[in-house]
Amino acid sequence: MADLGNLDDHDYPAFTTGQAAKMLGAQEAFLRSLDAADLVHPQRSDGGHRRYSRRQLTQVIRLREQLDEGRTLTAAARIIGLQDQLADAENTIHDLRAQLDQR
Repeated sequence: MADLGNLDDHDYPAFTTGQAAKMLGAQEAFLRSLDAADLVHPQRSDGGHRRYSRRQLTQVIRLREQLDEGRTLTAAARIIGLQDQLADAENTIHDLRAQLDQR
């Protein structure tokens, strides 16, 4: 019987490059270019094939949206990095406020 424990794991590398490209409506070369640019790091199968997680596919979508708005790949990556840092900071502030409220 197959192990279904990883179905809910957003970091489980479940998708091949072909599957990911088809799901995203992107070219496989685009996905490879993101790996080469060191922006999305798919895991590799024992045979050396790229395997993407759902979290990585979300990252690709975010990058594609930035590129579609006319930004360069470098700018898109920087914007997404800053958005993620801001979200982390907001979560930290929320947690700290909750701790203060409990005191």
